[in-house]
Amino acid sequence: MSKPFETIGVVGGGSFGAALALAAARAGRNVLLWARDPEAIAAMRERREVPRLPGATLPAAVSPVAELAALADAQALILAVPTQALRQVCTALAQALPDGVPTISAAKGIEQKSGLFTTQIIAELWPGAVPAILSGPSFAADIARGLPTALTLAAREADLAQDLAEALSSASFRIYHGVDIRGVEIGGAAKNVLAIAAGIAIGLGYGESARAALVARGFAELRRFGEAFGAQPETLMGLSGLGDVVLSCASAQSRNFAYGLALGQGKTPAEAAGGKLAEGAFTTSVLAEMAQARGIETPIAEAVAAIIAERIGVREAVTGLLARPVRAEN
Repeated sequence: MSKPFETIGVVGGGSFGAALALAAARAGRNVLLWARDPEAIAAMRERREVPRLPGATLPAAVSPVAELAALADAQALILAVPTQALRQVCTALAQALPDGVPTISAAKGIEQKSGLFTTQIIAELWPGAVPAILSGPSFAADIARGLPTALTLAAREADLAQDLAEALSSASFRIYHGVDIRGVEIGGAAKNVLAIAAGIAIGLGYGESARAALVARGFAELRRFGEAFGAQPETLMGLSGLGDVVLSCASAQSRNFAYGLALGQGKTPAEAAGGKLAEGAFTTSVLAEMAQARGIETPIAEAVAAIIAERIGVREAVTGLLARPVRAEN
C-alpha cells in the first residue's frame, strides 16, 4: 500500500533545497530534486554530491532531475527558490505540471516589485496549484546533518497541512502545522529585516545589549505588521516568528545577519552581499513601504531600508533611532 505523498518534488538545487530533499528522504519519501544548473545536476547524479552543501551525500531515495516535467510524478512540491525568482519558476511549473498539486513555498520574503507574499505569487502564476508555506528556525547545514530542527507548515485546509507535516516529519525534523498562512509568511519575511539590523549593531561594535534591544523592538514591529495583515498572534510568537528571529539575529550563519554585520563594518550594500543571497536586502524596502501605506510604525525597518538604498549612513541611521522620543513600551 502506497504512503500519502510518497513522492515529493523539490524545486531548487541550492543548499536549502538539497537539505529539504535530504529531510524528506529521511521521512521515508522518494524525492525528485530539480536544479537549474546543469553542473549541479551532473555532480548530484554522478558523485551524489551537492555543490552548495559541502559534505552532504544524496541517498538513493533522492533522484536529481533536469526537466521540470519530470516532477509530474510528485504528489507534492516544495519550492526552495529565492522569493524574487518565484514568479518565473511558477510560470514554468504551470506550463509543465498538472493542476491540483500541493505546492509548499520554502522562501522567506516578499516580492519586491508587487508586494505579494510567496503563496500569493504561487496562486497568481499557477492558479491550479494548492499553495502552502513552510518556515521556521533552520539552517541548511543543520537540516542536512540531521540535527534536530522544528518548523511550521501552514495550508488553507487544516487536514492538508497535517497530512503534509506528517509526510515530511522524522525523528530529527519535526513539523508543526496550522492554517495561518499569512502569519507564517510574515514571520519568515520580517525576521530577515531584523537579522540585518542585528548584524549592523554588532558590526558597529555596539555590543550584545544593543543587539537585544534592537531585536526586542524589531519584534514589536513584526507583530504590528503581522497583525495588520491578519496574522494570528500565536503564529508570530511561534517557530516561524519569534523562533526564526532568535536564530537569525544571533548567528553569523544567517546570511542576513552576515550582510548586516558587513554593513556595520563599513562595507557598501554591494560589497556586503559578497555574491550571496540575503533575502532581507530585497524584502526590507517593500515591507517598509507596505507598513507606511497602512500607517504601521516600523522605524527599524525604515532605517535598514534607507541604509540599503544608501540614502543614509549606518551610524547616522542608528543615531536617528536612538534619538527617537522616549515613550511607553508597547
